[in-house]
Amino acid sequence: MDSGPAPFSDIGKRTKGIPFISADLLTKDYNFDHKFILSIPSSTGVGLTATGLKRDQIFVGDISTVYKSGSTTVDVKIDTYSNVSTKVTINNALPSTKAAFSFNVPDQRSGKLDVQYLHHHAAINSSIGLNPAPLLELAAAFGNKDLAFGGEVGFDTASASFTKYNAGISFNKPDFSAALILADKGQTLKTSYVHSVNSPSVSEVAAELTHRFSTYENSFSFGSAHVVDPFTVVKTRFSDNGKVAMLCQREWRPKSHITVSAEYDSKAMSAGPKLGLALALKP
Repeated sequence: MDSGPAPFSDIGKRTKGIPFISADLLTKDYNFDHKFILSIPSSTGVGLTATGLKRDQIFVGDISTVYKSGSTTVDVKIDTYSNVSTKVTINNALPSTKAAFSFNVPDQRSGKLDVQYLHHHAAINSSIGLNPAPLLELAAAFGNKDLAFGGEVGFDTASASFTKYNAGISFNKPDFSAALILADKGQTLKTSYVHSVNSPSVSEVAAELTHRFSTYENSFSFGSAHVVDPFTVVKTRFSDNGKVAMLCQREWRPKSHITVSAEYDSKAMSAGPKLGLALALKP
């Protein structure tokens, strides 16, 4: 039996690309700061993750714990500013349904309930804010693993106005993926294409074109990802704004890797290139 479509948020992303190459080839893993992630799993169902980010002279970080018991997962995160985020997820609350309740402390109006329903030919996500004037969101995708179409809508009951309404369609095959998305309340049209090249080595190329109807502006980006060996991947990205980026990611043990990123802006030569380093450890 064919698997169902990916959620609407994944339209335009290659969800089943080459292993070790991220779904979002043009943006994922690019980091021009200093970032450190330490993940400590546990056989008892409790996991700990510490994240630190140094941007210019400012350092921020967070510590999160994940507790899993049966079909229930509890995720608690504390950041540098003493904000506490909690999310409780229940899988198979109903057949093919996942429900999640989340809230932040000290924000008393941050409570939210998310429900996801996955079917062989549909993926539906809904969200409602748990406050007197909630934000309502609904996203749906229909089709199968090869062809999917859908849309999303957001409505703010406080102002009785739509916060978003977008639509998209995607076509996927083992060696390529194409998508067309109407975003920003119908003001932006995005097209994307990803293609796998397996000879003589494993690579992927991607391109994205954006047209804004209100300003008649066009922008584009294209990039590539190349698997040098089973543990190393190199990515490149070129944009019409004159920025060129490159990263190299090396995995020395499962789920532990180091990523070096660089970006050069040809329109701001006096600023010099941006350099970033990210280290992820999982004992």
